[in-house]
Amino acid sequence: MTKLDETLSMLKDLTDAKGVPGNEKEARDVMKKYIEPFSDEIITDGLGSLIAKKVGDENGPKIMVAGHLDEVGFMVTQIDEKGFLRFQTVGGWWSQVMLAQRVTVVTDKGDVTGVIGSKPPHILPAEARKKPVDIKDMFIDIGASSREEANEWGVRPGDMVVPYFEFTVMNNEKMLLAKAWDNRIGCAIAIDVLKGLKGENHPNVVYGVGTVQEEVGLRGAKTSATLIQPDIAFGVDVGIAGDTPGISEKEAQSKMGKGPQIILYDASMVSHKGLRDFVTNVADENNIPYQFDSIAGGGTDSGAIHLTSNGVPALSITIATRYIHSHAAMLHRDDYENAVKLITEVIKRLDRDTVNTITFD
Repeated sequence: MTKLDETLSMLKDLTDAKGVPGNEKEARDVMKKYIEPFSDEIITDGLGSLIAKKVGDENGPKIMVAGHLDEVGFMVTQIDEKGFLRFQTVGGWWSQVMLAQRVTVVTDKGDVTGVIGSKPPHILPAEARKKPVDIKDMFIDIGASSREEANEWGVRPGDMVVPYFEFTVMNNEKMLLAKAWDNRIGCAIAIDVLKGLKGENHPNVVYGVGTVQEEVGLRGAKTSATLIQPDIAFGVDVGIAGDTPGISEKEAQSKMGKGPQIILYDASMVSHKGLRDFVTNVADENNIPYQFDSIAGGGTDSGAIHLTSNGVPALSITIATRYIHSHAAMLHRDDYENAVKLITEVIKRLDRDTVNTITFD
């Protein structure tokens, strides 16, 4: 196995942490551990979003860099008499990536291993075999023989269920495979942006934020932005990689390793043109690669942040990622490092006059 450097160790800790919407404590604790050394103050909002504040000029504009702590997962809703678990998806899932996958049920008595099951194809009619299994017909098998045994192990309705996958550095060591890149990579970017500003003069106050409940409606972004009242915001998240077989450039044009994605448009937001132009100009000046992308469906935390109070100029900067909303997603380390570099360089230039120009021109 590849020896993990400091960055890879942080990425492993972040992605291995378990945290579906409404259950982000473990992921929040990991983010807090890594961001605290670079922060002047850490607070949480009423929903549980982590807000790390770093003061450059205390009279300068407030800049918010937000990744979300939660990952897609499941919740136990019922335990049947034979000990099988019925569940609710929490966040968006495609049924075809779920069956026969290992999961972890997190209980008050400890973790319980399970596997997602359904009626086997061998006993289905020929026509039924050709169709994907509906999520409502799936269950989780924890190896229990009865409801009572499942209860003895601590399993209760409402327990979170998390995809099981271990962080892996691939043969090409730039390629990183993990669960929950969506969106622990955004949390990692927020951490490393504050790290990059340590000891630097920056003409503003920066907030590195790990939001909660993004996957179920950008909820923590709304509450944390209401608390912060930022002047400028960046939502950092994963985007779609269009470099696997069968995808045309018309469908998704970004490629892994070619730089962070500057999102022009998604279902939650039309990106702020002044901020977008400012960011791409800084990238050009510093020879930082980037790619433009637009996503007809879906959105990021920017969608909630830009509607806060009387409006916030916002931009989503994302990392091209393969196989999101599944057990194992893949991204490229260079894209992550270039996103950190770009956002750090942008923040160094965001003084009050520049923010006013971006906002009001």
